[in-house]
Amino acid sequence: MSTPTPVPPKASQIADQYFLEHRAKLLDIAAFLDRFDRAAKSEGVAGSATTIDVRIRALCAALELLRDGKPERTRRALELWSDHTIEPIEKAGMKGAIGAVPLPHIAPPR
Repeated sequence: MSTPTPVPPKASQIADQYFLEHRAKLLDIAAFLDRFDRAAKSEGVAGSATTIDVRIRALCAALELLRDGKPERTRRALELWSDHTIEPIEKAGMKGAIGAVPLPHIAPPR
């Protein structure tokens, strides 16, 4: 007796099952960016979340990547946030990773 081949879910089934969960996640990101902007403003920092912190710029760059309609969004987001340097550094500037790299490909918007 052969095992039946699993049938992949339909796009509508995926939307039905996961939309609300991911809508909530997007609202969490929006709230995070709003909190960051308010905190920066209260500290007298000019700009917004998309301009003053490399991590936030990296997050916003990934959000733009999600909208482009091209495939492999997960891989491309991870590559966007990855350090592509191959030369070892003499000394680390800190003890841990920050989740994004301050490279020109994640420059502040103009």
